[in-house]
Amino acid sequence: MSEPILLAEGLDRSFGGIHAVNDVSLEIPEGSLHAIIGPNGSGKTTLFNLITGHTRPSAGRVRFAGQDITGMPYSKVARKGLAKSYQITTVFPLLTVFENVRIAAQAAEHSYVFWRPADRIKSVVRHTEQVLERIGLAHERDTIASNLSHGDQRRLDLAIALATSPRLLLLDEPTAGMSPTETAATVKLVEELNADVTILMIEHKMDVILSIADRITVLHQGEKLFEGAPAEVKSHPRVQEVYLTGSL
Repeated sequence: MSEPILLAEGLDRSFGGIHAVNDVSLEIPEGSLHAIIGPNGSGKTTLFNLITGHTRPSAGRVRFAGQDITGMPYSKVARKGLAKSYQITTVFPLLTVFENVRIAAQAAEHSYVFWRPADRIKSVVRHTEQVLERIGLAHERDTIASNLSHGDQRRLDLAIALATSPRLLLLDEPTAGMSPTETAATVKLVEELNADVTILMIEHKMDVILSIADRITVLHQGEKLFEGAPAEVKSHPRVQEVYLTGSL
């Protein structure tokens, strides 16, 4: 059996006297859509930061695509094929949609062509156009990012992550603040993207998680409370007690 694309073993992280993550392990098979849920303060964001290298674990290790990336800076992790789309958009507000994605696409290139304008580097331009088409923002390519709707800014943030051609995409509450219509469109997009890229996501909207996730990990007070298929999570008494009561 091949090694999962992401393997986190015994991750631990304390901040002062607070144990934010305590002995959490994950196995994410390639091609899957895995979700992490839990109440506020359960350790979800810290776990993401341990995986991406934004925070170094106190104990444990992270392997991505067969390589140990424990504590490796995110800039290096991203070059290996792991990308993250943030809960709070990280777009350049005064640049156009196209320019935002082109910068990410160019940064991901392993070879650079000097003494030529960036917008004339054909492979970068072509890749940028393909990402915008796939994400549904091609018609907004010349729009200044700050003029986009909230939903389209979240899509642009996702496009920036996709421009790096990741094998694993981490999504931090991709539907946060969206209307029901925007949420439905984003769920459809995430399902389509999952055909080509493994996805690990944090999401608070339980109807979203239960409809698209292959497997769900439930965190509570920094520890793994339960992990299973959506139907198992939905029916688990302890999960209902600490998190799902009133949400289903």
